[in-house]
Amino acid sequence: MRQGLGWVRRVWQVTFGAVPRWLRWAVLAGAVGAVLLTAGTVASVAWVRSGAEGRVFTAEDVPQAPVALVLGTKVYPDGTPSPFLTGRLEIARTLLATGKVSAILVSGDNMNHDYNEPAAMRRWLVDRGVPADKVVLDHAGFDTYDSCARAKRVFGVDRATVVTQTFHLPRAVTVCRQLGVDAYGVGDETAKAYDRTWRISSSREKLAAVKAAVDVLSGRDPVHLGRPETGVEDALRRP
Repeated sequence: MRQGLGWVRRVWQVTFGAVPRWLRWAVLAGAVGAVLLTAGTVASVAWVRSGAEGRVFTAEDVPQAPVALVLGTKVYPDGTPSPFLTGRLEIARTLLATGKVSAILVSGDNMNHDYNEPAAMRRWLVDRGVPADKVVLDHAGFDTYDSCARAKRVFGVDRATVVTQTFHLPRAVTVCRQLGVDAYGVGDETAKAYDRTWRISSSREKLAAVKAAVDVLSGRDPVHLGRPETGVEDALRRP
């Protein structure tokens, strides 16, 4: 054991002997940080995958749920949903038309007055035959955690089918379940046609899993919590 430690000391001295002490400690701290980040990422990804196991379905096979929770993403300046968002909305429209859900909660970013994901989502659905009174808007779904938390705490959703792209679905389902929503998921793959954007977005999921774990462990409130709203309840009561 002592010989092993001695070898480590010699390597350290040869490698860093002439380096200022503060820099040696900075290098060591960076190395330790990298190891911890890697371990945390691996653990977070495993947690996300475990939480969504057995919960991801096709639009045809997903169990019935009262609500489809559609997570927002990019809308163009003219109000047209991006292909990624269009794929999600088409799934939600299908789920309602086939009786898999009875209402649609569209949750997205409306932080600025000139950018409104939920309004664009509702307009797209209504233009394609979805009854307006079956679409409920959540204007403060700034990220996956906020959308899930507000679905539960503001709109009173206990069970839902979450709709997003397939690479995002395990994280979305897991976060919603951790926040008290009995969630299943249906994922879009039509946006795979946009290969570069799909690959970039998919590659971000590992770090996003870390953020999701931190959010859930912290139990933070959404950016805008607000008072309870009856929109989903009202939509479910309507024939």
